[in-house]
Amino acid sequence: MDLRKVKKLIELLEESNLSELEIKEGEEVVRLSRFPTGGVAMPQMMATPAPAMAPAPVAAAAPAATAASATALADAGLPAGDVVRSPMVGTFYAAASPGAEAFVKIGQHIKVGDPLGVIEAMKMFNQIEAEIAGTVIAIVAENGQAVEFDQPLFVIG
Repeated sequence: MDLRKVKKLIELLEESNLSELEIKEGEEVVRLSRFPTGGVAMPQMMATPAPAMAPAPVAAAAPAATAASATALADAGLPAGDVVRSPMVGTFYAAASPGAEAFVKIGQHIKVGDPLGVIEAMKMFNQIEAEIAGTVIAIVAENGQAVEFDQPLFVIG
Protein backbone atom coordinates (compact mmCIF):
# COMPACT_ATOMS: atom_id res chain seq x y z
CA MET A 1 0.00 0.00 0.00
CA ASP A 2 1.26 3.47 -0.89
CA LEU A 3 2.64 5.55 2.01
CA ARG A 4 0.57 8.57 0.88
CA LYS A 5 -2.61 6.50 1.26
CA VAL A 6 -1.60 5.46 4.78
CA LYS A 7 -0.91 9.09 5.75
CA LYS A 8 -4.31 10.10 4.36
CA LEU A 9 -5.98 7.32 6.40
CA ILE A 10 -4.25 8.60 9.54
CA GLU A 11 -5.55 12.11 8.83
CA LEU A 12 -9.08 10.75 8.31
CA LEU A 13 -8.90 8.87 11.63
CA GLU A 14 -7.67 11.98 13.47
CA GLU A 15 -10.45 14.15 12.00
CA SER A 16 -13.23 11.68 12.78
CA ASN A 17 -14.62 10.34 16.05
CA LEU A 18 -13.74 6.76 15.07
CA SER A 19 -11.60 4.77 17.49
CA GLU A 20 -10.42 2.26 14.89
CA LEU A 21 -10.17 1.96 11.11
CA GLU A 22 -9.25 -1.10 9.03
CA ILE A 23 -8.70 -1.09 5.26
CA LYS A 24 -8.10 -4.18 3.11
CA GLU A 25 -6.56 -3.88 -0.33
CA GLY A 26 -5.98 -7.27 -1.91
CA GLU A 27 -3.69 -9.22 0.44
CA GLU A 28 -2.68 -6.12 2.45
CA VAL A 29 -4.47 -4.95 5.59
CA VAL A 30 -3.91 -1.63 7.39
CA ARG A 31 -5.46 -1.17 10.82
CA LEU A 32 -5.29 2.19 12.59
CA SER A 33 -6.37 2.50 16.22
CA ARG A 34 -6.50 5.31 18.75
CA PHE A 35 -5.79 2.83 21.58
CA PRO A 36 -2.35 1.22 21.28
CA THR A 37 -1.13 -1.24 23.92
CA GLY A 38 0.27 1.55 26.14
CA GLY A 39 -3.14 3.22 26.49
CA VAL A 40 -2.08 6.56 24.95
CA ALA A 41 -4.53 7.91 22.39
CA MET A 42 -2.36 7.96 19.25
CA PRO A 43 -3.00 6.36 15.85
CA GLN A 44 -1.33 2.97 15.46
CA MET A 45 -0.59 1.19 12.19
CA MET A 46 -0.26 -2.55 11.75
CA ALA A 47 0.05 -4.13 8.31
CA THR A 48 -0.59 -7.87 8.07
CA PRO A 49 -1.61 -10.14 5.22
CA ALA A 50 -5.32 -10.93 5.17
CA PRO A 51 -6.21 -14.55 5.98
CA ALA A 52 -7.11 -16.61 2.92
CA MET A 53 -9.86 -18.58 4.66
CA ALA A 54 -13.56 -17.76 4.81
CA PRO A 55 -14.99 -16.23 8.00
CA ALA A 56 -16.31 -18.64 10.60
CA PRO A 57 -20.08 -19.09 10.67
CA VAL A 58 -21.94 -17.19 13.36
CA ALA A 59 -23.60 -19.32 16.02
CA ALA A 60 -27.39 -19.18 16.18
CA ALA A 61 -28.83 -16.86 18.81
CA ALA A 62 -30.40 -18.32 21.93
CA PRO A 63 -34.21 -18.40 22.07
CA ALA A 64 -35.74 -15.14 23.33
CA ALA A 65 -37.21 -16.72 26.47
CA THR A 66 -33.81 -18.10 27.53
CA ALA A 67 -32.04 -14.82 26.80
CA ALA A 68 -34.66 -12.80 28.68
CA SER A 69 -34.50 -15.06 31.76
CA ALA A 70 -30.68 -14.98 31.77
CA THR A 71 -30.74 -11.18 31.55
CA ALA A 72 -33.25 -10.97 34.40
CA LEU A 73 -31.01 -13.16 36.60
CA ALA A 74 -27.92 -11.09 35.79
CA ASP A 75 -29.74 -7.82 36.59
CA ALA A 76 -31.30 -9.07 39.87
CA GLY A 77 -28.79 -7.31 42.16
CA LEU A 78 -28.43 -4.09 40.14
CA PRO A 79 -30.02 -0.74 41.00
CA ALA A 80 -32.80 0.58 38.76
CA GLY A 81 -31.58 2.30 35.59
CA ASP A 82 -30.29 1.60 32.10
CA VAL A 83 -27.65 -1.14 32.11
CA VAL A 84 -24.59 -0.72 29.86
CA ARG A 85 -23.44 -4.20 28.85
CA SER A 86 -20.18 -5.52 27.49
CA PRO A 87 -20.29 -5.78 23.69
CA MET A 88 -17.53 -8.43 23.69
CA VAL A 89 -15.40 -10.80 25.70
CA GLY A 90 -12.19 -9.26 27.01
CA THR A 91 -10.57 -7.42 29.90
CA PHE A 92 -12.28 -4.29 31.24
CA TYR A 93 -10.23 -1.22 32.12
CA ALA A 94 -11.71 1.82 33.87
CA ALA A 95 -8.88 4.13 32.73
CA ALA A 96 -6.73 4.63 29.63
CA SER A 97 -3.54 3.57 31.44
CA PRO A 98 -2.66 2.10 34.86
CA GLY A 99 -1.84 5.44 36.52
CA ALA A 100 -4.56 7.48 34.83
CA GLU A 101 -7.81 8.66 36.38
CA ALA A 102 -10.92 6.54 35.67
CA PHE A 103 -13.10 7.62 32.74
CA VAL A 104 -16.19 7.90 35.00
CA LYS A 105 -17.07 7.84 38.71
CA ILE A 106 -20.31 7.05 40.52
CA GLY A 107 -22.50 10.16 40.59
CA GLN A 108 -20.87 11.70 37.51
CA HIS A 109 -23.19 13.13 34.85
CA ILE A 110 -22.40 11.82 31.36
CA LYS A 111 -23.45 12.72 27.82
CA VAL A 112 -24.02 10.48 24.80
CA GLY A 113 -20.63 9.48 23.39
CA ASP A 114 -18.66 10.01 26.61
CA PRO A 115 -16.10 7.24 27.21
CA LEU A 116 -17.02 4.90 30.09
CA GLY A 117 -14.11 2.47 29.87
CA VAL A 118 -12.21 0.24 27.47
CA ILE A 119 -12.23 -3.49 26.81
CA GLU A 120 -9.05 -5.15 25.60
CA ALA A 121 -9.73 -8.04 23.24
CA MET A 122 -6.97 -9.69 21.21
CA LYS A 123 -4.50 -6.85 22.00
CA MET A 124 -6.97 -4.26 20.65
CA PHE A 125 -8.49 -1.64 22.96
CA ASN A 126 -12.17 -0.97 22.28
CA GLN A 127 -13.68 2.13 23.85
CA ILE A 128 -17.08 1.73 25.52
CA GLU A 129 -19.11 4.91 24.99
CA ALA A 130 -22.32 6.07 26.64
CA GLU A 131 -25.35 5.53 24.42
CA ILE A 132 -27.58 7.61 26.71
CA ALA A 133 -27.10 10.70 28.85
CA GLY A 134 -27.59 10.50 32.59
CA THR A 135 -25.83 9.92 35.89
CA VAL A 136 -23.58 6.95 36.66
CA ILE A 137 -25.48 5.05 39.37
CA ALA A 138 -23.24 1.98 39.61
CA ILE A 139 -19.98 0.68 38.17
CA VAL A 140 -20.41 -3.09 38.12
CA ALA A 141 -17.17 -4.21 36.44
CA GLU A 142 -13.84 -3.98 38.25
CA ASN A 143 -10.70 -2.58 36.67
CA GLY A 144 -8.63 -5.39 35.12
CA GLN A 145 -11.52 -7.87 35.39
CA ALA A 146 -12.27 -10.36 32.61
CA VAL A 147 -15.74 -9.68 31.22
CA GLU A 148 -18.09 -11.78 29.14
CA PHE A 149 -20.35 -10.74 26.27
CA ASP A 150 -23.53 -9.03 27.55
CA GLN A 151 -22.18 -8.76 31.12
CA PRO A 152 -23.40 -5.64 32.97
CA LEU A 153 -20.67 -2.99 33.23
CA PHE A 154 -22.48 0.19 34.35
CA VAL A 155 -25.91 1.39 35.44
CA ILE A 156 -26.95 4.84 34.16
CA GLY A 157 -29.94 6.68 35.59
